Amino acid sequence: MFTNLEHLGLAVHDLEAATALYTTLLGNTPYKREHVASEAVDTVFFQVGGSKIELLAGTSPDSAITKYLAKKPEGIHHVAFEVADIRAEMARLRAAGFVLLNEEPKQGADNKLVCFVHPKSATGVLVELCQSVPAAANSAG
Repeated sequence: MFTNLEHLGLAVHDLEAATALYTTLLGNTPYKREHVASEAVDTVFFQVGGSKIELLAGTSPDSAITKYLAKKPEGIHHVAFEVADIRAEMARLRAAGFVLLNEEPKQGADNKLVCFVHPKSATGVLVELCQSVPAAANSAG
């Protein structure tokens, strides 16, 4: 079951310029910056009420964000929803006919396990499932 709109992911060319712009726009500073090597992205997170804005910039030509921005303008890249049990949600969605972009959840930014639903399965929107990872479990790896 989806429990919360976790964040909106925004693809940007220049992370520093976008961070400055959203700091002014939102009236607050980011609470986290993170490099996700497995995805070749740098991220910046802003808290906005009970949800977040994630700015994403590719760090290599092979990054999904770099490839995305080669075809499309900066803007909304994905919508992320918090789930209580990511594996159960993945099984439920597969059974309902949705195409998932990964077979198993993977470690994402902001201490989350993540899985993506193919945009062709969700009216053209890339949907991310996110499950929080307890801090002890994250550091045990």
